[in-house]
Amino acid sequence: METGNDNADASSSSSNSFYTFPPLPPIILPRSPPNQAEGNIPPLFDPPLQLALRNHHEIMPQSLKEQYILQISHFFDNPLGGFRINEFKSVITKKVCQLPSFFSAALFRKIDIESSGIVTRDKFIRYWVDGDMLTMDTVTQMYRILKQPDHEYLSQVDFEPILQELLETHPGLEFLKTKPNFQKRYAETVIYRIFYHINRRGNGRLSLRELKRGNLIPAVQRIDDEEDTDGVLRYFSYKQFYVIYRKFGEVDANHDFLIDQGDLLTYGDGALTSRVVARIFEQAPRKFTCKVARHMNYEDFVYFLISVEDKSSEPSVEYWFKLLDLDGNGKLTPGEMRYFYEDHAKKPVSFEMILCQIIDMIAPEREEYITLRDLKRSDLSRIVFEVLSNRGKLLAFDDRVRFPLPRRRGHQQPDLIEWLRFVDKEFESMLIDAEFISSSEDEPMEDWGEPIEETA
Repeated sequence: METGNDNADASSSSSNSFYTFPPLPPIILPRSPPNQAEGNIPPLFDPPLQLALRNHHEIMPQSLKEQYILQISHFFDNPLGGFRINEFKSVITKKVCQLPSFFSAALFRKIDIESSGIVTRDKFIRYWVDGDMLTMDTVTQMYRILKQPDHEYLSQVDFEPILQELLETHPGLEFLKTKPNFQKRYAETVIYRIFYHINRRGNGRLSLRELKRGNLIPAVQRIDDEEDTDGVLRYFSYKQFYVIYRKFGEVDANHDFLIDQGDLLTYGDGALTSRVVARIFEQAPRKFTCKVARHMNYEDFVYFLISVEDKSSEPSVEYWFKLLDLDGNGKLTPGEMRYFYEDHAKKPVSFEMILCQIIDMIAPEREEYITLRDLKRSDLSRIVFEVLSNRGKLLAFDDRVRFPLPRRRGHQQPDLIEWLRFVDKEFESMLIDAEFISSSEDEPMEDWGEPIEETA
């Protein structure tokens, strides 16, 4: 794979080669109202049929099936006897199937198995009605549309078609159309974040059960209606991608798209202790996907960043527990906590005092050790991780300045509070970076090129 000359140019530029970062999004204007053709589409189903369809999730009675087919048949009454991909989106995907518009190409390919370029009434009925897609819940429908025929799971590559269509059609991402490299990075970041939060087994195979237990579907549905991606707090926000990607660039000093242990020690102006960074590169909390020995790639960094900056989320709690649990026995002991605490150059108080405060905050079932269950039950687990891993926040904890108590679990989206706070702060800092603003106006936006070829 070509490494490109961007690396050499980037390393000789000023601090972190600002011109290589993604563009800021423009102001998003309201969407145009539906065109006349879309506005004239009649309502799909009368209320009794709609109610009946929702109440039959296994076997659909023949009478209901015939009634449904009768009501959708008029959509196919056109000179083509069906739909090409462009018309299919607005009529079949959105109106009939009531799915997000950017699922259209994936759904079209599932139905048009002969690749004729047209979905006819008979093809649609064969897939959607006879295949029982009609009676499935929305999560199962999306799962079936995305997954490969011979798989019982979703892999990262299965999400690429809908991300590609989203990038091509969403008004909030239109400014990226001339920057394919950043389109690719945005799509990758969205996928990595989805798997971070939902694929709890961490095996890269997203099951239907995990998908149903996760929060992806509401975000998918909302991004289809939002004009601005930042109106969707989970997964699809361009601002959040922007911050993640720029933070990666700050650490990847030579822009080879790889981060070694020394690079990671510079994260947050050296906030993390050396023992914490060493454990990360031992791959204790998570096995790297990078194939270059002793390095992490962009995907690995995304997992790291979310875990470091959003310690209140459940995946992050699991990440940090694995990191701190040195012997992997599921028990975080005072000896293990002391090991990490002693790596702080400045210790404002004794470890014994810190340990007492940790026990008071977490209130474990047994005082001799702390379990993952104890940490998940507590609203204050993030403070434990900060005290043991982050030099600056240890001092802040001692001063009782920067550690307001988290909101309780009853908050509408409690697992997003810390993450959004971090993103907003970083984004504001990036906006006032005069050098970047100047270069974003005058210099062409370029990516760092493809990462170097990963070899074992």
